[in-house]
Amino acid sequence: MRIACVGAGPGGLFLAILARKLPGAPEVTVYEQAAEGAPRGWGVVFWPDLMEQVEAVDPPFAESLREFRYTWHDQVVEVDGSEVRFTASGFAMGRHLMQKLLVDRAREVGVRIEFDRRIERAADLEGYDLVVAADGVRSGLREQAPGIRTVVTEGHNRYIWLGTEKQFSSFTFPFVRSRAGWLWAHAYAFGEAGSTFIVETTEETWRALGLDALGPDETLRLLESTFADQLAGHKLVLQEEARETAPWRRFATVRNSAWTDGTLALVGDAAHTTHFSVGSGTRLALEDAIALARHLERAPSVAAALAGYGAERAEALEVTARQARSSAAWFEAVPQYVERPVRDFARLLMERRRLVARRAPGLYLALHRLTTVPVVGGLINRGLAVSRAVAPRVVGPLRRRFAS
Repeated sequence: MRIACVGAGPGGLFLAILARKLPGAPEVTVYEQAAEGAPRGWGVVFWPDLMEQVEAVDPPFAESLREFRYTWHDQVVEVDGSEVRFTASGFAMGRHLMQKLLVDRAREVGVRIEFDRRIERAADLEGYDLVVAADGVRSGLREQAPGIRTVVTEGHNRYIWLGTEKQFSSFTFPFVRSRAGWLWAHAYAFGEAGSTFIVETTEETWRALGLDALGPDETLRLLESTFADQLAGHKLVLQEEARETAPWRRFATVRNSAWTDGTLALVGDAAHTTHFSVGSGTRLALEDAIALARHLERAPSVAAALAGYGAERAEALEVTARQARSSAAWFEAVPQYVERPVRDFARLLMERRRLVARRAPGLYLALHRLTTVPVVGGLINRGLAVSRAVAPRVVGPLRRRFAS
C-alpha cells in the first residue's frame, strides 16, 4: 500500500507514523509546503486522556510528550484586577517542538518527508492507494473532492494569536475594560520560553479602538498598554510569517457532509475545527489519526476502512463540536455577562459549554447556589443535579425569576 499525507501538522504526521507500523509496512510519504523548521506559532494544550491514547498506539512518541511537556496549574479569571482561581491542570507544548518530535519519530519508523513541497492538485497524487488531507482549514484537496460538501462559517468576534516571554503558569483569562469596551486574553505558558497570548474582542470594540486600521507595531503597542498589568513589562510578539500585518481574524468553523471521498480522507482542521477556547484542536487531530490507522488495520479494504473512519469520527465529534459552539457563543456575548459580580462571571465562564449557563445565566447561578452545600473547611458543589421529585417545584419558579 502507498499512502500520501499532505500537511505536516500533528494529524498528518501522527497518521504517517501509525500507518507505517501497519502490517506490511506501507510506503508513506508526507508532503509539507513549508520549509523544515519553519516557525509554527506558539503553544498547544492537551490533557492526560490524550497521553493515555498516544501511549496505547505509539509508546515512543508518548515518552517524548512526557519528557518535554509543560504542566500548567489552575485556571484564573481576572476582571479589572479582581481574580478568581479554579483548581485544574493540563499540559502544553510549543508547536515547533511538537512538530520536531513528530518528524523525528516519523523518520525513525521509515516515513519519507518532503518539505518545501506544495501539492495543489489531487491529480499530482495519482498512484497512491490512500491520500490523507491534513492541509488545514482552507484545505485545497478537500475543495477538489466532489463528494465532500464543506460549510465554513465565521464567528462575530475578532481575535489575534500572539506570544509573549511572560510565563503564565496558570491558564489565565484576563478581562480588561478599554475606553471602547472589553478586551480579553486566553493566556498559557507552553514552556520556559514563554506563553501563548490570544487577544479577543467584539467586532464593535475592535473597530471603535481603530484596530481595523492599525499596523502591526501600533497594534502590539496598544495591546501591551491595555494588558500592561498582566504582562508586567513583557512584550507581545507576532508570529514570524505575520509581521507585515496585524492578522486579526474571525474564527472559522469547518463542517463537512463527509470526511472521505474515494481514496481521500480528511484529518485535523481539514475535517473539522473547534473554537480555540476549548483547547481541543491538537487532541482531535491525533485522535483522527488513531482512528484512521485502526480502521486501516482492521478493515478488509481501504474503502471499508474509510467508511468506518468517517462514520466513527463524525459521531465522536458531535459532543465536542456542540460544546465548542456554545463556548464560542459565550465569548461573543461577554458584554452581557461581564458586569455581574466577578465570582458569578467567573463561574459562568467555567461552565460556558453548558447550554443553561449560556442561555439562562441567572437560572444557572441560582441552581449552582442551591446545589452547593457547606461542609467543614469549604463547599461541595453538587453541580446541576436536581432530583425528579424536587425539579418541578424548583426549576419552574427559578426559570421565571432568573431567566436573564
